Formats: sequence, structure tokens, C-alpha cells
Amino acid sequence: MRWYQCAVAMAAVVLCVGWSALAERGGEGVSLTVLGNVQDGGYPHIGCQREDCRNLFLRPAGHQVVCLGVIDSVADRQFLFEATPDAARQANQLAALPGAHAGMPDGIFLTHAHWGHYTGLGLLGREAMGAQGVGVYAMPRLRAFLEGNGPWSQLVELGNIALSTLKPDEPVAATSQLTVTPFRVPHRDEFSETVGFHIAGPNRSALFIPDIDKWTKWDRNLREMVSAVDLAFLDGTFYDGTELGHRDMSEVPHPFIVESLALMEDWTPAERDKVYFIHLNHTNALLQPDSEESKNVAKSGCHVARQGDRYPL
Repeated sequence: MRWYQCAVAMAAVVLCVGWSALAERGGEGVSLTVLGNVQDGGYPHIGCQREDCRNLFLRPAGHQVVCLGVIDSVADRQFLFEATPDAARQANQLAALPGAHAGMPDGIFLTHAHWGHYTGLGLLGREAMGAQGVGVYAMPRLRAFLEGNGPWSQLVELGNIALSTLKPDEPVAATSQLTVTPFRVPHRDEFSETVGFHIAGPNRSALFIPDIDKWTKWDRNLREMVSAVDLAFLDGTFYDGTELGHRDMSEVPHPFIVESLALMEDWTPAERDKVYFIHLNHTNALLQPDSEESKNVAKSGCHVARQGDRYPL
């Protein structure tokens, strides 16, 4: 039996307890924070000549590449989910949150080997921090990629990072009250497999799926997966198929927001309320909270993940 089948029954128990009580308890010291919601290329995006990009180049607004931070203040441990090009700021922001300790995270969980999700590891190396033994959790192909290709292999050789191998659907006890379970998702796996994560605290749990080709290509039922958790951070890269006028969007497949909303149309309001779209391309109008597209998502009962949002687990 997979974790999400067991979790459906647990979700019913949590609903009986009530969200307000959980918020007051602070998730027994476990919390999740959105440290970035943008696609790999960032925002503003290199080469972007639109007015919003030009304004952001002149007056940066601090948009960061997709990343979650999880803190267990009881265990005095904290973790990043993804090592992005913005990892220096994101690690510092995580350390500044209530319940966090100063310094580096105790571990970094990686979803796959696309540029914006792992290249922040370089900041741990000789040319930058020169860290010692930062735990990095990766699937087998991704681990082999890091060990077998420079400059990442030097991080391993110098002991800047300590790799741990993840296995699909096998939970990792990050702390005594925080478990992380990877699961495979279909994506462009040029250099590694791709996973999402189920992140479970003592009271609540979350899905993190920043990248997937299409929900219809997955061998799992998205509604069942979302029903089994309290929060679902899902791939929202593109709002629709018109955003990349100069590129073939089949080369960078993702579920369009309009496709996801259509898929969720017959979901219950409680199920849609769990959904937070993340990993937004610089062309995606959801980056603008007052856009019609953002209003459409709000009307659907779903949400857009915003940098700085924090949730008790």
C-alpha cells in the first residue's frame, strides 16, 4: 500500500481536529515556507525585453527560483527542497525564520538535474563557501550524474556535500517527526530521473511536484494524491499554450494551468483549496497577483504559491 492510500484516512482525522487548532500548535515545531516560485530561468529572464522584465532589471523585486524550506524547530534541523541559483539567499532566508538555527541547512532534497534545481550546489564548493558534509538527497541516476561529472564531482571528492541515495516510494526520516518520500514523475529525463516529494510533519503533509510533463502521462491519479495531503504545490509553469511565441512548447512540456483547472473542475472545493501552483515561467501572468489569470485561479478555488508563504505541518 502506497503512502497516499494510507494518508486518506489520516486526512479525515486531521479535518476533525480543525485547521485553527493546528495553526495554534504550530505543527509541533515543523513548518514549510515557500522560498521561491519561479521557473529555472528566473524573473526577470535573460533576454526578456518585455516592459515588466525591463522594470525588474532596473528595480529587482527579489523573485527567486522554485524552492521550499522546511524547519523542525524541535529537532533543530532545517532543509531545502532544491538547490537553485538563488540558494545563497534562500539558505539565509531559511535560517532567519522563527524556529530555525543559524548557518547552513542540514540537508538538501533534489528533484532532478535540470539547471535551476541543482546548480546551487556549486555555492557549497571550493570557489564559494567550502562547506563540509552538507547532506544532499538524490535519486540513483542523479547521484551518478553528480559523482561522474565536474564540477559537481569535486564537491563529492572534497567532502563539500555528502550524498544519500533516495529510492522511489521509500520514506526518509529527516527527523523523528518529519518524513520525506520521493515518487517518480514523467519529465524530460536527459541527465537524471525526476521525482516529486511527499513531505509529512506530525500533523499535516504536503506534495511538491514542481516539474511534470503532463498529468495524463502519470501512472498515478492526481486527485487521489491531493486528497491524501493538506497542501499540494503543483507544476504551474505556463498558464496556457500561447506564452512562448518563438519556441515549440512541445520541447518543454508542462501541464498548462488551464489544463489543470479543467482537470480539477469536478473536484470538491476542499480538494481545490489544497492546490498551490508553483514553478512559474517568467511569461506566466500568475506572477502578477492582480492579473486576470490570477483572479481566474482564485475563482477556481485554487491558489498561487507566493514567496514567503508559510504553513505549519
